[in-house]
Amino acid sequence: MCAKTIDLNVDLGEGFGHDSELLEYATSANVACGWHAGDPLTMRRVTNEAIRRGVAIGAHPSFPDRENFGRARMTLSPDEVYAGVQYQTGALTAVVAGLGGRLAHVKPHGALYNQAEEDADIAHAIVRAVRDMDAELAVFGLAGGQLVCIARDEGLVAIDEGFADRAYTREGKLVPRSYPNAVLESDVLACEQAIGMASDGRVKTLHDTWININPKTLCLHGDGPHAVEFARRIRASLANAGIRALAFRATQCIPGDVS
Repeated sequence: MCAKTIDLNVDLGEGFGHDSELLEYATSANVACGWHAGDPLTMRRVTNEAIRRGVAIGAHPSFPDRENFGRARMTLSPDEVYAGVQYQTGALTAVVAGLGGRLAHVKPHGALYNQAEEDADIAHAIVRAVRDMDAELAVFGLAGGQLVCIARDEGLVAIDEGFADRAYTREGKLVPRSYPNAVLESDVLACEQAIGMASDGRVKTLHDTWININPKTLCLHGDGPHAVEFARRIRASLANAGIRALAFRATQCIPGDVS
């Protein structure tokens, strides 16, 4: 039988000073492309280290909103979203290619990610921007959500994402950060949630009900005060539960592995 596997993605290049440490526990990296955080030198540094470690590299495009770290709602036209995603993804693609690598995926950041779940026009603009640039790029989006469904409809590889440190609603959405208990501050709870999602695809909601989301990748946020420790403990907990961390394009049965 196949061993249970899960991709672990981490947001990097955002200026928190522990990119190298987080790369020890990630199998995929989402690199900030300059609009909510990051700069060309940081993009190159993070990308170079990810290539050296064999970590899959993805673009992490945002709304043009450094002041609010890309987490404030913005009203942009689909054309503006399309152009912005291509602009940022194209920049990172060039950096990766210059270092001898290849971009693997695109994961929208912050408010752009969340609004893609609410507004089909935004989701379509993101997917078209990715498809028209490189149809082999995968799209990361909320497990079971609108963005991944549209990406699949457009013929792209879509990777359903879960969050080890975020609370969920009954509908499978993320509880807004402005709400109490939206972010799990306990590493014990985050580890339990990660194991549950990776082992049987289920997550307990903020209302103590269980829902199936079946993620193929789990996000390890890089901006929390305990980001590195959370990442270390989550990866160790998954390993102890017999769940192997593996980049999303390699999450198939490995010869000789058993579950």
